[in-house]
Amino acid sequence: MKKLATALIAAGLVLTASACTAPTQLSTAQTCERIQVVLSNPSNGGGQTKTGLVRLANQIRPIEAVASDDLKPALGSLIEYADEASKENPDTAKIAQMQANNQAANTALSTFCQ
Repeated sequence: MKKLATALIAAGLVLTASACTAPTQLSTAQTCERIQVVLSNPSNGGGQTKTGLVRLANQIRPIEAVASDDLKPALGSLIEYADEASKENPDTAKIAQMQANNQAANTALSTFCQ
């Protein structure tokens, strides 16, 4: 009986460990689907408020980790912009510099996610 219980526990541990493997990279289409879900979420406030920007960045972070190579830089730029803009006292000069990267990121998302 003890051997059976030990075998069942060992099998359970093996299954649990295999479920914790690193996520695979998403295709561009899969990345776009996930981003569209985040962008359509009304609780993000369209990224217009500091709270909305924080929510938006926090929802994009896990997607960026597994995003396609085409969209990973764009998502990184969006997160960086949202992080800076949502600060208590954002650096306006830094935000002005980020505007070009943010625009390029939006263009990349529009190009790949039609």
